[in-house]
Parts: sequence; structure tokens; C-alpha cells
Amino acid sequence: MDNLHRNVYCGEKEMSKNDGNGKRLLITGGCGFIGTNLAEYFAQRGWTVTVLDNLSRKGAVENLLWLREQYPQIRFVHADIRTDHQLLRTEVAATDAVFHLASQVAVTTSFKNPREDCEINAIGTLNLLEAIRAAGVNPTFLYASTNKVYGGMEDVAVELQGTRYRYRDLPRGIPESRFLDFHSPYGCSKGAGDQYTRDYARVYGLNTVVMRQSCIYGPRQYGITDQGWVCWFMVAACGGQPITIYGDGKQVRDILYSSDLARAYELAVEKIAQVRGQIFNIGGGAENTLSILELIHYLEAKLGRPIPHSFDQWRPGDQPCYVSDIQKAKAVLGWEPTVGKEEGLEKLVSWVQEHLDEFLRLEILRTPVREVTRAAVPAS
Repeated sequence: MDNLHRNVYCGEKEMSKNDGNGKRLLITGGCGFIGTNLAEYFAQRGWTVTVLDNLSRKGAVENLLWLREQYPQIRFVHADIRTDHQLLRTEVAATDAVFHLASQVAVTTSFKNPREDCEINAIGTLNLLEAIRAAGVNPTFLYASTNKVYGGMEDVAVELQGTRYRYRDLPRGIPESRFLDFHSPYGCSKGAGDQYTRDYARVYGLNTVVMRQSCIYGPRQYGITDQGWVCWFMVAACGGQPITIYGDGKQVRDILYSSDLARAYELAVEKIAQVRGQIFNIGGGAENTLSILELIHYLEAKLGRPIPHSFDQWRPGDQPCYVSDIQKAKAVLGWEPTVGKEEGLEKLVSWVQEHLDEFLRLEILRTPVREVTRAAVPAS
């Protein structure tokens, strides 16, 4: 643990920048849920991976320790994208690709502290782009954007169908051509990063791509009430903690398993000459949608007992329905999801069950874990 906050740490063995297949990858926010999954995916494929993180989020230290144990060749840099300008220039100058995931990720938090949200998401992104420009290099730069840049979409007709909302006239979902309407401080800050990333391709010729991501889920996610809802509901249900549903529970999202997201990133890197400056919706698409109530019902069937839950007011900026139209990613990247929602949910339930003690220790869970829950959820 003494080495956790060294600026640069390379696990059990020091390694040069050109080990593996010669390709070098820098992941900002690399100890977060998505960053950890991307680090694993690309390390397995021979990339020389550096993860950069300030370790401020719950679960980041746990993910870093896990990465060190599983992939000791992965290099760790302890840094903050808001302030460590020289370190950013040094790192981007020595890499072939940058996956920019470091961000403030909760809409609710952005309402409480919009200035910090802006400093992390908007200014932090600008700092990285400027570091690349100042270094005189041109790595592939993939920006993890969000569906929240489309705002509330009040003009899009939505109808109620049983336990879910659905688009009346958009069976495939929302396309990239949809106009932007940020609708929350979080939407504004992520949207600013989204547009800076796109514009740096047009103005400065940088190899940037914007990935507008929907609901991503999978292992190594320490979901909380404000963010990571699929994982959080599973954690609360398995841990015997009541769930609060904001709104009527019929809100729908398309969900995408983390390994499918990693494949989309891989294809964007491979095709950067073709896709530079472009924007892609990346999500589960119309075939992988889920409402809050449907997840509750799934967990009740899985655990064999009712899941205590209550309802509260809708949260500001919440969309009753968001489904990504992923036709462009299919056509241009040659990508589509391969892990269906049933398979993905099964995998995540198993992972959550195996890591309940970590959620308790991190105080993400605040109630004792019921022994019946451990017995009810299979290990595989």
C-alpha cells in the first residue's frame, strides 16, 4: 500500500514503453469501472497499458490493487487531470492511444457542485487535448461522452407500454444527428468535452473520436445510488438493503456489457484514419433495453424473494426513455453488441455476490448481508 500514491508505479516489474505488441495505451480514469475493464482487455491483447487516476472514487483503490495482482505489467500514474499539466504532457507524448474516461460521473453531484463538475469534465478534457497539442504528437484520442448530451428530449414522443416507456416513432432509438440540449450541469460539462474533442479534430487535425455511451455495466463496478444503477440495484438487493426508485420506475435505458464497449474502442483505434473527428452512439441498442421495474422483477425472481423498494420524486434531468441508435457504429466500425442483457445480468449478479464484503467495507452497503442472499445467488 505504500506505493499507491507514488506518481508512477509499474507493479511487480518495471517495463519499457515498447513491451508487448509495441502499442502503447494511456487510460485516464483507468482505475474506475470502465477504465479497469479496458485496461484488462487491452493488456490481454499485448498492449503496454498505463492507467492514470487520482483514486478519489470509492472502489478505485480496489480496482488498482486488482489490476496489479492480475496484470503486474500495467503501469500506474497517480495524477489529476485538472492540475498535473506537465505530467499529462509527458504521458501523452509517449503513447499511441489515449482513452479519456476520467470524469465526474453523477448528474446529482453536478447539481450540488457545478463548478467542480465543470473543472473535471470540461477543463480536464481541455487540459488533455492541449497536452497533446503542446507535445506535438497525435495519438488516437477516444472521449467517453454520454447520452446526457441529448438532454430531456421533451419533443420526442414517448408512450407507456406495461412496465416501461418506449419511443413512439423511433424504433431504433436516438441517432447521432439528434441536436444537443445538455439539460444539467453534468450534461453541460460532458457536452463541452464532447464538442472540444470533435473540434480539435477539425481545427488542429488531432485523431479524436467521441463515444456517446449509454448505460455500461459489468464487473469491477462499485455502483452507488447516484451512478451505476444496474450494479447498485444488484448490490442493494443482494445485501438486503431497501431501494429507492426516483420516478415511477418505468424509465428505460439500453444497457451494454463492458467487454462489448472495449471491442468498440478497439475498432475505433484500428479504423482511426476512417473515423477521425466522428461521433458514435455506443450502447446496447433497441435489442438490449431494460426498465427499472424490470430489473427489480428480475432480481426478485433471481433471489426468490421480494425486493423492498419505495418511490420518490423524479430527479432533475432524468430521461423517461433513452435508447441508442447504434446503426452508425454497426455500419462504420463493424461493431455490434455480442453479450445480450440476460447473459450480462447473470454475469454481474455473480460478480456482485462474490464481492459483497467489499461493498460493506467501502460503506456502499450499510446493512448486514443476509446469509440467505449468499445462498440464493449462484456462483456462476
